[in-house]
Amino acid sequence: MAAAPSPSSPGGPEPEPPAVRYSELLQHLVGERRRPRNWDPTALGGIPSPAKSEEQKMVERAMESCAFKAALACVGGFVLGGAFGVFTAGIDTNEVLKDMGQRGISYAKNFAIVGAMFSCTECVVESYRGKSDWKNSVISGCITGGAIGFRAGLKAGVIGCGGFAAFSAAIDYYLR
Repeated sequence: MAAAPSPSSPGGPEPEPPAVRYSELLQHLVGERRRPRNWDPTALGGIPSPAKSEEQKMVERAMESCAFKAALACVGGFVLGGAFGVFTAGIDTNEVLKDMGQRGISYAKNFAIVGAMFSCTECVVESYRGKSDWKNSVISGCITGGAIGFRAGLKAGVIGCGGFAAFSAAIDYYLR
């Protein structure tokens, strides 16, 4: 009795491929059965980074602290405000050099205070919420604008809150 040729032998009949169920395939690709992929850049041939030393971790913690962020915003606001004040005084034809310096210092102090207030409130809000998203800057803008405007009354505080919040939202939308 001769044996029947096996399906894998050359010259024998080819086995039927399993039927593809496209609906099940789609469920695995884009449906409810889809599993999120872990993104690991080293798996795709990325540059591996060495482990961080304790000194590097300490510097990162210091740079992420609210005090450092506030100090950086204060210094940056002072420099930017000073430049803005000198520029606007230079445009005014009635200004002399002494007045340019006074206006520059005045603008510098104001920008430094606003920058420090906003940075501090954003850092506190972010720490409290435990999230880093656009809502932090909107809340911080409202608090900062409200505090600055409240010196002129309740109505000015409410308008300042809304204006700073809207401006913060627009800047955050543009930068992210």
